[in-house]
Amino acid sequence: MHNQPHNHIVKSYDEELQRLTGEIVRMGEIAVYQLGAAIDVLDRRDSRAAERVIANDDAIDVLEHDVSHGVLRLLALRQPMARDLRDVLAALRIAAAIERIGDYAANVAKRTMTLNMHPPVAPARGLRTLADIASGMVNDVLRAYQERDADLARAVRERDAELDTLHTSLFRELLTYMMEDPRTISSCAHLLFMAKNIERIGDHATNIAENVWFLVHGEELQGERDKRDDSSAPAP
Repeated sequence: MHNQPHNHIVKSYDEELQRLTGEIVRMGEIAVYQLGAAIDVLDRRDSRAAERVIANDDAIDVLEHDVSHGVLRLLALRQPMARDLRDVLAALRIAAAIERIGDYAANVAKRTMTLNMHPPVAPARGLRTLADIASGMVNDVLRAYQERDADLARAVRERDAELDTLHTSLFRELLTYMMEDPRTISSCAHLLFMAKNIERIGDHATNIAENVWFLVHGEELQGERDKRDDSSAPAP
């Protein structure tokens, strides 16, 4: 009988952790939706819809606040040690990364409003491919977190190189477009910033993947990231 209070605490802790994981995954799903919506409003040149995407970023901020309170509840239920402490640390880090992903999606939407005041430029189409890869990475890393699947997390980390390569290619295409037609410089400059925001979403998905690996194994994921983003490198 003396084990009943302890078992109750463990059960409450597990339920709270499950609820917290669900909130974090929900945050991520909203962020992915936000990125898709931002690209849609770019394609449709719909500034009113862009305003709604920007306003929806508040929902992610509210959820991150809830996650922080959830972590405090976890700490109150049981002083976490070892694996339990990794759960708490991962929840805070992953929620923070998702909040940044939401910010980057909102930034993309903000720049579409400025782009809509200029004639459309062809390279804008490349943003959708970039966003599709980034969204896929976030979706998969959310599943890896929810299922505590370290191998899936590692696979997401490896896909960041593909996103970097594509971003560098689009970066160079935009520079070429600007040089060939100076009238497009303003629009292409905004597209450069939007592409960089999407590339950063991939970086945050990779950060989440590394946190999932640490959560499962209790050690850092070995090996350097395969970085292929040359957009900041000096010209040869």
